[in-house]
Amino acid sequence: MGVEKYQDGFALRTHPEVLREPYSWRTPRTIFVNSMSDLFHEDMPFDFIRQVFKVMNENPMHTFQLLTKRAEILLEYSDRLPWAKNIWMGVTVENQDYVSRIDFLRETGAHVKFLSIEPLIGRIENLNLNSIDWVIVGGESGPGARPILKNWVMDIKDQCILQDTPFFFKQWGGTNKKKTGRLLEGQTWDEMPEREEVVLS
Repeated sequence: MGVEKYQDGFALRTHPEVLREPYSWRTPRTIFVNSMSDLFHEDMPFDFIRQVFKVMNENPMHTFQLLTKRAEILLEYSDRLPWAKNIWMGVTVENQDYVSRIDFLRETGAHVKFLSIEPLIGRIENLNLNSIDWVIVGGESGPGARPILKNWVMDIKDQCILQDTPFFFKQWGGTNKKKTGRLLEGQTWDEMPEREEVVLS
């Protein structure tokens, strides 16, 4: 907070002036689009979403990761958006109550589809990873963080292995995430989908 872009707190705002920035980056980057917001917010103008997709399509050397909780809106717009291979689309799945978001994601035109199971706040069983390219799992962090159980994480990891889906364990979280770290049974899990190399002429 205290930053000009957040002078209205978390009220929805668009920043079209920054859409030119990726054109100036000379080395490949991974960009988490709307890290503090949701591009598919119900009040987001569709024209602005199209502008963002235009920028991502015109900068194929960069990888753009988008994440939404509004999977129904995502699917509603999907056929009207140009899905370049450098656009990775994900949905948040916190527990069993939200697995329906996966079905909406599966039906989109995204070439790379991922799940952000963070914060994981409950067991997720019978996870169908058909057409899902990546799974990220992590615990909630900060004051009042809800607990994460090891068997929840292990169950998701085992489902990923069984279904040959890359698994990334981000953190245990808690009030001190640095202290709890990110080791899972003595090792880190940093698997990711393969990135398609882009040759610029």
